[in-house]
Amino acid sequence: PLFRCNLACPGCGKIDYEDKILNKRLSAQQCLDAVDECGAPIVSIPGGEPLIHKEIKEIVDGIVARKKFVYLCTNALLMEKNLDKFTPSPYLTFSVHLDGPEEHHDKAVNQPGTFKRAVSAIKAAKAKGFRVNVNCTLFDQMNAQEAATFFDFCMEELNVEGITVSPGYAYERAPDQENFLNRTKTKELFRDIFRLGSLKRWRFSQSTMFMDFLAGNQEYHCTPWGNPTRNVFGWQKPCYLLAEGYTKSFAALMSETDWDTYGTGKYEKCANCMVHCGYEATAVNHTLAHPLKALKVLLKGIETE
Repeated sequence: PLFRCNLACPGCGKIDYEDKILNKRLSAQQCLDAVDECGAPIVSIPGGEPLIHKEIKEIVDGIVARKKFVYLCTNALLMEKNLDKFTPSPYLTFSVHLDGPEEHHDKAVNQPGTFKRAVSAIKAAKAKGFRVNVNCTLFDQMNAQEAATFFDFCMEELNVEGITVSPGYAYERAPDQENFLNRTKTKELFRDIFRLGSLKRWRFSQSTMFMDFLAGNQEYHCTPWGNPTRNVFGWQKPCYLLAEGYTKSFAALMSETDWDTYGTGKYEKCANCMVHCGYEATAVNHTLAHPLKALKVLLKGIETE
């Protein structure tokens, strides 16, 4: 619903707009219309920072009333003081941005002290009965042992519902283009991580087969329409990460986008992408088509050699 943020993360491609764009907002009604128009059962509300939006309570309440699952993405700087606006519900999850342990996170967001404030907000939300998820983007600076230690912290100290993890993607507009993982580094990192732990040790809010894909054991094409994006410009073509134009309606997005143009091996900008917004939908379809295969990976663990 907005691009404006109270942080300026060097790896972010959503905040590098002029003020007239950063000051734009989707109204609560526009947001609810988008939910109705699209029909998706799960709605992520990212930004910018959604808690800056003056109608965020109305947006969340309206989506929950429709019995859609809401992931409210936040850097948590404003979360603790805004908790009283919201009501705990199985349909509402706060998805808190934590990019690894304190040193790595504060460097990733370019502001000291944010890790401690986010941890405090997570604990406050849990104490009030809210569902909380950690949203973690891995960059080139963090090694497998640091990631494993951080995942343990999320499970044991924070006791969150799950971790949404993704390799960092090189947004065209991001100031920092040096620390994103390419495909080879992503696979090596996740194999190293799963040598130290397992899906039974850590709860991820993603499918088993997507995690297997990150470790290089599955060959997938992305499904860019699996997570369609509506923002202040319209419906974004073709996905959350690439801005190749906008449409005025969800129906137009689906019918007017040349989907076959995009994806790894087809389009240069997609070459190193392994991000969940495109590949999770593919992994879920694979799971539904081959449930025993997914169960085998879950029970036996992810291959690391």
